[in-house]
Amino acid sequence: MRIDAHHHLWTADYAWLAEPGLEPLRRDYTAADLAAHLDADGVDATVLVEAGRCELAETYAFLALAAATPRIAGVVGWVSFTDPDLPATLSALRAAPGGERLVGVRDQVQGRPDPGFLDRPEVRACLAAAGAAGLAVDLVVRLDQLPACARAARDLPGTRFVLDHLGKPRISAEGLTAWRAAVAPLAACPNAAVKLSGLLTEAGPEWTVERIAPFAAAALELFGADRVMLGSDWPVCELAAPYAETVAALAASLPPLSAAEHAAVSAGTAISIYRLEVPR
Repeated sequence: MRIDAHHHLWTADYAWLAEPGLEPLRRDYTAADLAAHLDADGVDATVLVEAGRCELAETYAFLALAAATPRIAGVVGWVSFTDPDLPATLSALRAAPGGERLVGVRDQVQGRPDPGFLDRPEVRACLAAAGAAGLAVDLVVRLDQLPACARAARDLPGTRFVLDHLGKPRISAEGLTAWRAAVAPLAACPNAAVKLSGLLTEAGPEWTVERIAPFAAAALELFGADRVMLGSDWPVCELAAPYAETVAALAASLPPLSAAEHAAVSAGTAISIYRLEVPR
């Protein structure tokens, strides 16, 4: 089985698409577009992740879309990590059409200037509420925010955390050293997992498998295969390479794995961490 544990969908009017350099992404990306890639690459199921609109309306729309699209096995929806009544918000989302597909939540923490944003009491309350609701918390963060991620995971053992895009390291030898030091405390927390995703985009147009392979190897070493999952980060990945080339490069970047490790990284970790209901 193969699961794409991280992709997006959006429409051309998303505000952040107006930023310079994003012209290639400034169009609608639909479930039909996604299905064509999944069919071509033999991907069985996916996790749809909030796409930077930062509105609950998007989360409701994604849940309804997942209900109508069997291969979208789960949705990581946007919520505010400062919502004073997050338990009620989560209850309303779960009661909505497709609410059973809500498997995780995410806020755009990378856009917060405070490196210690996740240490705030009101944020911690939201992270704990998500865990109590049985949901994973995706972390899209900068390198300087990784220490706060580790503190949150350590202090909230009842919440499952998923580090998106390996924490967006700088793809270089120096970047690898800095990233390893920053991510190791998070990897030491058994309730933290990581997505091998977004690396081609971080590496830029000059990406190669050889450049990203040390990061993949380090992720497997630090987290273990049962806490590493693969995600295309499509359509963002199209800034660096098409869907098929992206997933092939990520697979090629992995170190030698046993059959059990390969099964975990390809699907088992995503199923376990997100508690996905997919045919085995």
